[in-house]
Amino acid sequence: MNRYLRPVAFSLMGVIVLLLIAASIVEKIYGTSFAVRYFYTAPWTIALWAAAVVTGLGYLFTVRMYRQAVTCLLHLSFVIILGGAMITHLFGKNGEVHLRLDGKPQQVLESSVKASLNDFQLAYYAGTHATMDYVSDTQVTEGQDTLNGQVSMNHILTFHHYRFYQSRYDTDGRGTTLSVSYDPWGIGVTYAGYVLLLVSMLLFFFQKGSRFRQLLHSPLLKVLVLAFVVTGNAYGRQTEEPLPPTLQRPVAETFGNLYVYYNNRICPVTTLANDFCTKLYGKPSYKGLTAEQVLTGWLFYYDDWKSCPMIKIKGEDIRHTLGISGKYACLNDFVGHGQFKLDSLLAAGNRNAQAANEKFRLVSMVSTGSLLRIWCVPSPEGDEAAGIDWLSLMEQPPTYLPKEDRQFIIGGMNYVAICLMEGHNIEANRTLKEIRTWQEQHLTQDAVSDTRFRAEQLYNSFRYTRPLAMACATIGLLLFVVCIMLIARGKTLNLYVYYGLTVLMAALWLLLTFALGLRWVVSGHIPLSNGFETMQFLAWVTALITFILSIIRTNDLILAFGYLICGMTLMVSMMSSSNPQITLLIPVLQSPLLTLHVAVIMIAYCLLAFTMLNGVAGLILSWRSGRKGESASDETAERLQVISQLLLYPAVFCLTIGIFIGAVWANQSWGRYWGWDPKEVWALITMLVYAAPLHTSSLPFFARPKNFHLYMVMAFLTVLFTYFGVNFILGGMHAYS
Repeated sequence: MNRYLRPVAFSLMGVIVLLLIAASIVEKIYGTSFAVRYFYTAPWTIALWAAAVVTGLGYLFTVRMYRQAVTCLLHLSFVIILGGAMITHLFGKNGEVHLRLDGKPQQVLESSVKASLNDFQLAYYAGTHATMDYVSDTQVTEGQDTLNGQVSMNHILTFHHYRFYQSRYDTDGRGTTLSVSYDPWGIGVTYAGYVLLLVSMLLFFFQKGSRFRQLLHSPLLKVLVLAFVVTGNAYGRQTEEPLPPTLQRPVAETFGNLYVYYNNRICPVTTLANDFCTKLYGKPSYKGLTAEQVLTGWLFYYDDWKSCPMIKIKGEDIRHTLGISGKYACLNDFVGHGQFKLDSLLAAGNRNAQAANEKFRLVSMVSTGSLLRIWCVPSPEGDEAAGIDWLSLMEQPPTYLPKEDRQFIIGGMNYVAICLMEGHNIEANRTLKEIRTWQEQHLTQDAVSDTRFRAEQLYNSFRYTRPLAMACATIGLLLFVVCIMLIARGKTLNLYVYYGLTVLMAALWLLLTFALGLRWVVSGHIPLSNGFETMQFLAWVTALITFILSIIRTNDLILAFGYLICGMTLMVSMMSSSNPQITLLIPVLQSPLLTLHVAVIMIAYCLLAFTMLNGVAGLILSWRSGRKGESASDETAERLQVISQLLLYPAVFCLTIGIFIGAVWANQSWGRYWGWDPKEVWALITMLVYAAPLHTSSLPFFARPKNFHLYMVMAFLTVLFTYFGVNFILGGMHAYS
C-alpha cells in the first residue's frame, strides 16, 4: 500500500501547485470572480484537495508517523486548517450593510439581525486632512438582545457570531458601509489549526530523532576556512557643463527647512525637493547642486532651467519624438510648432509617454508653485478635528483670516523672489526664516514633532543605499568566486581576514539599523509598508543572520552569500522608485499583525536566498567533481546540502507562519482570512514548492546533492515571482513597488 500512496499523495500536491499557477494566470486574464468560481473553489478543485488530504493521511499511517508525535501533529494541523476552510466555504456567509445616521435599522445577511448607526466620526492625522481612522458607533439587535459598540479599522464588533468590519464611509460623513461575516464554526476550527501548527513547529526543533536533529549532528558540518583579499570599488564622474542659476546653498537650505504639506503629511521641503529631483533626473542631486537648489532653481529661475537637459526619458520612441539623442531632455523639447509632441503617443496609451508627461506636469506644478503648499491656515469652522488647510504659493488666502496674515501669505514669497532678482540673498534668507517662524506659530504642537522633522532632514541627507549596494555586491561576488576556487584547491582563509569581513558585516547591520530607525521615527510606523522598505528590511535581516552564522562559523561561504544578498536587495530597493516617498499609513495597515507578517516573511526569503546561493555553489562543485574527479569538491557539495537543509526548516516554517499571520490580520481587517489574491496564491505555491525537499526520506530524489542543489536554485524562482512577478505582472491588492 505504501508504494502506491506515496507517489499518489506527492503527485496530487504537484498537480495542486500547477493548478494554482494556472489559476493565478486565469485570474489576471478573466478576473478574480471567474478564477475563484471555476478554479480556486470549483468542485473538482475541492475534490483534488480532499484526495490529497486522504492519500496523505493514508501515507502517514503506513509509515507509522504517529510514532513521531510532533511531526504527526504538524501534518495534522494542515488537515485541520483545510477542514476549517471547508466549513467556512460551505456554511459561512459574507456581505455588507449600509447604515446612515438617523436612518432605519438595516437587515443583516437576510437574517433577523438588524443594525443601525448611532454616530460616525472621522479621525485625522494632526495638522492634515489625511484620514487616520473612521469609527462607527453601531447598534445591533436580534429579538430582545441589543449590543452597542464601535467598529473601526482593525477593531471589529461581534454579535451572535456576526462579525462587523469597517469597510468605507459616505463622502458626507453621515453614513458608513460595514462588511459582515457569519462563520460560527469555520474560524474557530481554522484558528485551532493555526495554533497547533505554531506549537508543533516550535516543538519540532526539539523532537528527538527528527531530521533536523540528525542534520545538526552530521559529520559533514565541519568548518571551512578560505583565503580572500578584499578589493575596493570607486565610482563617480564630474562634468564641466555650465549650470543654470539657482539659490546659494545656505539660502536653499533655509528654503528646505520650511514646512510643506506634501503626500498627505507635513514634512520638510527637503523631502519634496529630493522626490522632485529624483523623479526628474534619477538622482537626488544634479551636477553638484543639491535637491533644494534644483527645486528653487525651477521655482525662481524657470526661464533658465527650462532649457536645462535634466529630465530623464525612457524609450527610444519617446526620445525620437522629442528630438533628443541622449537620455535627458529639457522642458523646451516637449513643445514644437505650438504643439505638445507627446499628444499622439499619449492618445495611444504609450506608458513611456505617460511617464514623460508626468515629469512635464511635475515641473509645471513646481514652477507655478502649486505643489508647494506651505501656508497653513485654520479651517473656517475652527474645528480642530477638521485639521488645517494648506495653501499653495498660487492660492489666495481665505477672507476670514486676519488682515496681517493675509498680507503675509500674499507677499511673503513674492518678496523673497524680488530680493533674489536684485541679488539681496541675505534679505531673502531672512524672509525665509520669518516664513518658517510664521508656520510654527500657526501649527499646533501635536501637528508636527520637531524631533521627527529633524530626523527627516537627517534621513534626506543620509544617502547610503547606492554606495552600500555597490560595495556589498562587489565584495560578495568576488568572495563567492574566490571561495569556490579555494575550496576546490583545499586552501584556507586567513583568520584575520575572515573576522575582518565579519566585523564589517556587523558595521553594515548597525548602519542599516540606524537608517531604518530614522525612517521609523519619520514615518511613525515600522518601515515595512512598501517595496523600498521591505527590501531594506531584508538587507537588515540578511546582515544580522550573516553575522550570527559567521560567528558560529558553520560555513565561510555564508559571508559571501550575506554580502551578495545585501547587495542585491539594496540594489532592488534603489530600483523601487529610487527611494519611495514616506507616507502616512492608511488605517487598515496600522495593525501590528501586518508588521509581524511582513517581518517573518522577509526572514524566510532571506534564508531561502541563502539556500539558493548554496545551491549555485554546490552545482559548481558537483560539476567540478564530475569533470576532474576531485573528492574534496564532492564532499563540500554534500556539506553545502546539509547546511541548506538545516536552513530550509526554519525558512519554510517562517514562510508558513508568516502566511497564516497574514491570514489572521486579513480576518481581523476584512472578515475573511483568504481571498485568493495573487500574492496569497503565490505565497502558498512557494510554501508547497519548498516543503517538498523537506521530505527526503519519502522523496529519494533529494538525497543526491546535485539534484537537491538544482532544485533549490530553480525553486527560488517562485520567491522572485511572489515578490516581483505578482507586483509587476499579476497585480492584486498586495502589489506594490
